[in-house]
Amino acid sequence: MDRVDPVDLPAPVKAVDLTLSTIARYQRPDLEARLRQARARLLNDHVRVLVVGEFKQGKSLLVNALVSAPVCPVYDDISTAVSTVVSYAEVPSLTLVRVADGGGDTPPVEQRQQLGGIELEKMSDAVSHYVSEQRNPANRQGLSHVEVGIPRHILRAGLEIVDTPGVGGLNSVHGAATMSALPSADAVLLVSDASQEYTAPELEFLRQAVRLCPNVACVMTKTDLYPDWRRIAELDRKHLRNAGVDAELIGVSSTVRWQAVVTGDAALNVESGFPDLETFLARRVIGQADLLARRSTVHDILAVTGQLCDGLRSEESAQRNPESVQDLIADLAVAQQRAAALKERSARWQHTLNDGVADLNADIDHDLRDRMREITRLAEEEIDQGGDPTKTWEQLSSWVQQQVAASASTNFIWATERARWLAEQVAMHFAEDREALLPALRTEASAALGSVREMRMRDGEPWNLGQQALAGLRGSYMGMLMFGLIGTMVGLSLLNPFSIGAGLLLGGKTISDERRRIVARRQAEAKTSVRRYVDDVTFQVGKDSRDMLRGVQRDLRDHFTELAEQLNRSLKESLSTAERSVKASQGDRERRLTEIPAERARLEKLQERVRTLLPVSDTPPRPVSVQKDRGSAARGRPAHAAG
Repeated sequence: MDRVDPVDLPAPVKAVDLTLSTIARYQRPDLEARLRQARARLLNDHVRVLVVGEFKQGKSLLVNALVSAPVCPVYDDISTAVSTVVSYAEVPSLTLVRVADGGGDTPPVEQRQQLGGIELEKMSDAVSHYVSEQRNPANRQGLSHVEVGIPRHILRAGLEIVDTPGVGGLNSVHGAATMSALPSADAVLLVSDASQEYTAPELEFLRQAVRLCPNVACVMTKTDLYPDWRRIAELDRKHLRNAGVDAELIGVSSTVRWQAVVTGDAALNVESGFPDLETFLARRVIGQADLLARRSTVHDILAVTGQLCDGLRSEESAQRNPESVQDLIADLAVAQQRAAALKERSARWQHTLNDGVADLNADIDHDLRDRMREITRLAEEEIDQGGDPTKTWEQLSSWVQQQVAASASTNFIWATERARWLAEQVAMHFAEDREALLPALRTEASAALGSVREMRMRDGEPWNLGQQALAGLRGSYMGMLMFGLIGTMVGLSLLNPFSIGAGLLLGGKTISDERRRIVARRQAEAKTSVRRYVDDVTFQVGKDSRDMLRGVQRDLRDHFTELAEQLNRSLKESLSTAERSVKASQGDRERRLTEIPAERARLEKLQERVRTLLPVSDTPPRPVSVQKDRGSAARGRPAHAAG
């Protein structure tokens, strides 16, 4: 993590620091730990932007022009095979990232190898050794992705730009991998050049993207090469409206932008269209991420200070009205029991979480197997009807891989959407009378398809002219011998017209039967290969889905258990304080009645200051007094579901 100067700390981080110093006197390490986690999340949080699109649409050049540095290789004969993540660093750096299987239920282990001493001007050539299809064909080096760090102002706010391989259509393996990465992205830029209108796969990709990612923009590149790009842009906007896709379309020229960077020409930079793209990233992406960070920070601070204020109100009521202490103690005891029950396995939110994950596992596994069984059935029908599978194996295997990739991607998307819905249900059942904040549920992209062996068909029996001649000779020999011997019984020679004709007929039949036998064997081998490939994908994708759901279950369980423990401790301390007030002397009561209003005023002033972090329309309501309704606050849906 880069070192941050205290002067340059964001406003939410400063608010957390102020809250930590304010609540230090109350000796609540649990609440302090919650705020420190929020602070670490604010400092380490990144805004990830995926740059996606078909092959040769100008994605890599777009990334270079956006960051004003040659970081991604751009050649006419080179295509990207491995994703490149570009982020901020004080010194140019290149890191190779591999993911090794942990084995069993152990999560995958990330292995990082940092390469130093690379100059920024030579970064593109260094990166091409690892991400290009020519120098790393089919990703033989086994890289998950490559990370490039460069000192650029646009990246300083935490922006991460990911140059992805060409999707090659929604049904391709790269397309499925890119689609699986969408839930972990904060924004998606779909890149398409100005040579033609949007294709059906691109529109389908956009429909899926807007369901999984909060910000989607369409970037039309190479506007300098096509004078009619504005007409194409209007047609594309019409296609987007007809498809129900709410996405902004921005026309840019990376070549003009690069020339503006080299010459420092501001007018040329405006002509390139990149200022509009930078505005989109600043307002819709970085600005939205900052709003979410502020919202979660305000929620955490108000929750922490609210618990302390509740305790002070209870103590003030006990000190001011000693005769009603027993009633207050009884109310606090009931509230504390309810809070303690939230930690038990019998709590409603625990049942919702456990039952929901079990049901979701079963549904996702059934959906995946059903899709794969349908692919296997269609492939076997095609093999049966297509004759010799060796003649069409390349097309058949490509079709199977595409269908399997699309099905795995669709299954992962559905699992992600269901997991988010389950998280909201758990949050509602955990805190039915108060606003609950969900943890960051980031479902990482599945790499299952990359670990599946390529679908291949074994080399079977040869069936060339020599083999056909031998089969025909064997059949004709038996025919001529059999009918020749019959002919000798009626006075004909061994070789006669009847024996020769029978030999030709049986020879042809033998060749036909042998051909059918070999084709049937090849069809059986092709079906076995398809089933083996589909089974491998089902096994790997199913394991990734189960791992993802276990992670969601663990995150939600730990998050809400921690919240329950904090609430339980606050109520226990309030109860202890009320019980001690019964034994307090008159002098102690008068002293506390003087101190408590000052402490409450300090906390309420802090709350008012924290609320200014949000716009007026987004400011959360003030909590209801604990004496009126213990633990009540503005009821609503979960404030934030990350992803």
